[in-house]
Amino acid sequence: MSRHWLVVADSSRTRIFSLEEPPASRLQAVETLDNPEAGAHAQDIDADRPGRAFDSSGRGRHAMGTGVDPVTQSMTRYVKSVGDYLGAACQQGRCNRVMLVAGPRLLGMLRQQLELPPGTGVRELEKNLGQFDINELQSHLPERL
Repeated sequence: MSRHWLVVADSSRTRIFSLEEPPASRLQAVETLDNPEAGAHAQDIDADRPGRAFDSSGRGRHAMGTGVDPVTQSMTRYVKSVGDYLGAACQQGRCNRVMLVAGPRLLGMLRQQLELPPGTGVRELEKNLGQFDINELQSHLPERL
């Protein structure tokens, strides 16, 4: 028996649904993973001031910058947690087919972080459907998942 999961993600939350085999084809909620830092500004995520250092001549001091934007870093942590959850679930046999539904940027990040066991089917739909509830969501998905 196939265990299909539909993963609908946006920057603030990821909802995971199981999809019953036809003729039922009803979505059943499995899990919701929230991103508590979604919508936060860089200064809210990384409230500490950057460190200070002397320049190479030792005469002046300057602020040290960070290599990565805190908002991007936060999003990467969130996407990694989603990827880890899906990988573990597939490893445990809870699902063997995954359909990822997300906007282009987030879908690309998910693609990079996803490490599923061999033989796990993965399909993608490049749409941002995170704002729809479970009833509306079904009408925005293709007939055959």
